[in-house]
Amino acid sequence: MSEETQESKTQDMETSASLTEEAAEDVSNETIDKLIRNHVYGSMAVGLVPIPMVDFIGVTGIQINMVRKIAKLYDIPFSRETAKNIIISLVGGTVPAVTSFPIASAVKAIPIVGYSLGAVSMPVISGASTYAVGKVFYRHFASGGTFLTFDVEKAKAYYADMFQKGKNVSQTLQPQPA
Repeated sequence: MSEETQESKTQDMETSASLTEEAAEDVSNETIDKLIRNHVYGSMAVGLVPIPMVDFIGVTGIQINMVRKIAKLYDIPFSRETAKNIIISLVGGTVPAVTSFPIASAVKAIPIVGYSLGAVSMPVISGASTYAVGKVFYRHFASGGTFLTFDVEKAKAYYADMFQKGKNVSQTLQPQPA
């Protein structure tokens, strides 16, 4: 076999291996994006529950489930209590979420007008928060982090950025009036 043929085969194998790694990475990103999107849909649906604070509790449960699934993809041992505490610290320690979540939920208690206002705002806020939580944990786990190495203070700025992006994502996912 000539040297050129051998070099060509070696380059082809390297290119093939590189493409396989990229495909695996794309599948992983696609899997994570789909997982987050599905949980955003669930959070938005729970945001429509007309009972104040039930939506808030339901969204937290959906977020815990999403984090559990992301952790499983990265073979990271999962603790429901640890995940819940991190999520509450992360969401509760970020200004937009602190004011938006409970207020949007409590507004539903106002007779007649309350449910309408809550039904408009709560699904978007719920979806945005879930989107942000998913992106924060995805970034952390993808970079080799675990629950033990999660630093809420370091994650808050990224959460706030993803919350804003998540509001846009949630608004595009909402059914538009005809």
